[in-house]
Amino acid sequence: MKKLVFSLLVVMQVMVAWSQQVASVKGTVVDSKSQDPMQNVTATLQGINQTVLTNAEGVFVFESVIEGNLTVTIATTGFSSKTLNIQVKQGETLDLGVIMLEDDITTEQQLSLITLTENDLGDDNGGSESTAGLLQASRDAFMQAAAYNFGQARFRVRGLDNEYGKTMINGVPMDKMYDGRPQWSNWGGLNDATRNQEFTIGSDASDYTFGSILGTQEINTRASNYRPGTRISLSGTNTNYSWRTMATHASGMSSEGWAYVISGSRRWATEGYFEGTDYDANSLFVSLEKKINDKHSLNFTSIYAQNKRGKSAPNTQEVVDLAGEKYNSYWGWQDGKKRNSRDKDVEEPIFMLSHYWQITDATSLNTNIAYQFGKIGNSRLDFNYTRNPDPTYYRNLPSYYTTQHDFDTGEYLGDSPDNIRDAGLAKTSFLANRQIDWDKLYENNLENGESLAVLYEDRRDDNMFTANSILNSRLTDNIILNAGVTYRKLESHNFQNLLDLLGGTGYLDIDPFLFGDARQTDLNNPNRVVGVNDKFGYNYKLHADVIDAFTQFKFTYGKADFYLSQNFSRSQYQREGLYKNGNYADNSFGKSDKKEFNNFGFKGGFTYKITGRHILDFNGLYMTKAPTLRNSFPNARLNNNFVDGLENEKIMGGDLSYIIRAPNLKARFTAYYSKITDATDIGFYFTEGLGVLTSDGTQISENGNAFVSETVTGLDRVNMGTELSLEYKVTATITATAVAAYGQYTYDSNPNVKLNVDNIRSTVDFGRATLKDYKQPGMPQQAYSFQLEYRDPHYWWVGASVNYLADSYVDISPLLRTDNFFINNEDANGFPFPEATEEGARELLKQEKLDPATLINLKGGKSWRISYGKTIGVFVSVNNVFDFSYKTGGFEQARNANYRQLSQDLAGPTRSFGTKYFYGYGRNYFVNLYLNF
Repeated sequence: MKKLVFSLLVVMQVMVAWSQQVASVKGTVVDSKSQDPMQNVTATLQGINQTVLTNAEGVFVFESVIEGNLTVTIATTGFSSKTLNIQVKQGETLDLGVIMLEDDITTEQQLSLITLTENDLGDDNGGSESTAGLLQASRDAFMQAAAYNFGQARFRVRGLDNEYGKTMINGVPMDKMYDGRPQWSNWGGLNDATRNQEFTIGSDASDYTFGSILGTQEINTRASNYRPGTRISLSGTNTNYSWRTMATHASGMSSEGWAYVISGSRRWATEGYFEGTDYDANSLFVSLEKKINDKHSLNFTSIYAQNKRGKSAPNTQEVVDLAGEKYNSYWGWQDGKKRNSRDKDVEEPIFMLSHYWQITDATSLNTNIAYQFGKIGNSRLDFNYTRNPDPTYYRNLPSYYTTQHDFDTGEYLGDSPDNIRDAGLAKTSFLANRQIDWDKLYENNLENGESLAVLYEDRRDDNMFTANSILNSRLTDNIILNAGVTYRKLESHNFQNLLDLLGGTGYLDIDPFLFGDARQTDLNNPNRVVGVNDKFGYNYKLHADVIDAFTQFKFTYGKADFYLSQNFSRSQYQREGLYKNGNYADNSFGKSDKKEFNNFGFKGGFTYKITGRHILDFNGLYMTKAPTLRNSFPNARLNNNFVDGLENEKIMGGDLSYIIRAPNLKARFTAYYSKITDATDIGFYFTEGLGVLTSDGTQISENGNAFVSETVTGLDRVNMGTELSLEYKVTATITATAVAAYGQYTYDSNPNVKLNVDNIRSTVDFGRATLKDYKQPGMPQQAYSFQLEYRDPHYWWVGASVNYLADSYVDISPLLRTDNFFINNEDANGFPFPEATEEGARELLKQEKLDPATLINLKGGKSWRISYGKTIGVFVSVNNVFDFSYKTGGFEQARNANYRQLSQDLAGPTRSFGTKYFYGYGRNYFVNLYLNF
């Protein structure tokens, strides 16, 4: 850290001592359609982030510009931005002439993209994540296809989770410390307000952060950067929500130095695409800027985005065959309305104060203070001394009977007359009672007095404080410095919150699966009966302090550009237990020890301009990364333990690109490689048949069944592949685009697996899981797209694309691939199953590959110019036109954890504990009507 500070001081001395030669740059911005000058368009000198606005004649002027090679970006809302590489000479005025901006049709596409990204609301299931939201700002043809076409199948760029990208608002990081992912819904519904974005691909240089290996997304909410005017829109869709209204007004900078932006929206649905998925969201955005003088400006940003939605359940193939792909077991009828038991409720306002200081013509400093607070709740049913109310509970389904075996001999009994009869009765009963019976739950609770089942939410209330400063300075004609430091402090309160007693008088706060003091949730308040809005079950806080600093030097010359960047971060975690759990009486109440992680990173890149149209580009990175809070504690709900042997992740990677930028052809071919080592992953589930677990012969329970947390450490991943994009202007009105992605994403180690088992108060080491060379799950590893687009001079356009997505795999269970899979838990000596063979195990544990998907998408739009600055328009998209049925992912159930049980589960016509699948949308549409004035 001392070296970093010393380096910055030396750099500042160089800045002060340098004799800078200045010039000026100007240009005129006009609308390509009307040729009218455009006022209040933002012109930005990249690297030093110096901005000016165009006047009433469309003219912008940069005074006192330093000599050298520079990049100017011209941008405003609703129009495609223009980026120009210029060369400034000492004492001269460079006139860029007339710069024409065209309508940006992707503006309307971004409104439809939110229906994809809001599926990624952090449901704590990596298989449901995509990176579509990270790509909204990119104008790269490949990234556009990845977001709008491949995103339907949860495509991940380069096979990377969005934990490995960086999303920022005004340079303030927005990724959650809990899992490293951005919470897209924190600014959901505010597309117009968050449209000013900058995007970098992979580990390429960013002016705002060191970044990571996936890319960076910077959202700028400075009020003066918005084009003045008002926009009102009404949208309809059949995906997450049904209807959406939105209005945005930007004032522009007044003569008194004030500018403001106000935006609000509402989205709602009684039922989305899948059964019982209600949706209710309200969003409000305010940005207010005061220009103090030519050097100083203050901007206040406030974002409030409340979002509540009903979830849909992943289902086994048996359930899908019985009830269909849209079937959702999470809801039931109550008082004539569909009530979902699994709602997600997000409400986390953001407040941010930004100071912009133009220190000199070559140097700027952006300082931010941000505070975010609020809640994330995920509701579900809990039950004591009563049967699981889930309609798809395995004992309710036909497979429970068709997979029966004799306990002593192992003989298959599923085809016996009795079991065939009972399977038929189970099918009839399930089809007649396929939803949650809310009335029955109320009836049972009223009869018992105290509630046997309740509705509660797993709640996380976060308070996050962030402060950072970002320095941008042109040191010489050829060297730009970017540097920044960020401090973040988090207090995260986690607890179970009781939402509804469902007719009962109270709910006993114990663990009914344990005995004696061990069943007490809080020994300080034993046998407590809780009511609505009471905390119960678990109650703790997580504390995190993180400081992060980076420097970056960019060197620009005639034929070659390159950059070097360095990063250092320090993270400190601690758990504070608010309950004295009876099962962990000596290790649950009070504060844990603090765990500290020190990390560093280095990256660099080189761009060689073969000609003005042909470019070679290389980027490389090596960095270490602290584990997330989620993956630092094996069971934070109940005790203070950190993961044993917890380590920083190591990340290395690089990419090489050949780029063509010709008048009629834009192309990019990229080859990339990345390796992530020493990753940790934690999951929770119920399992059976684990056998003898401890050296003294203690079992999990009488039959080896338990609810466990699984900790996987030493997990390595290798991602390699290629990306290709070709965008060719066939005629003045027709553009053809071809995009291809071919990847190979595999596990590259045999990680260690441990289970934290509450029944025996023990962490059991199962040793190595044979995962090496298995495929990483949850996304297509091949994706191809071809698109034709026609833009008519009379302000209408239409496009069609065909997209093929393949090589997607289900998520495998590490536990099933340990030596425990072969152990016979009925044998006192722990001998293997006599029928178990290596060939048989290989067949049982073969990773399932999902069928490929071919999706046809159509889109189009039309706008009418009423008068200068006033436009009315419509945008329509229809995705998956032919209603193709496809799975976007799935995961193995680890409930049958040994050779015999898995073999028996596969013996019948359908499995009891088969893979649970996620499905994509069938034919879906998005229609948007808008008015700009």
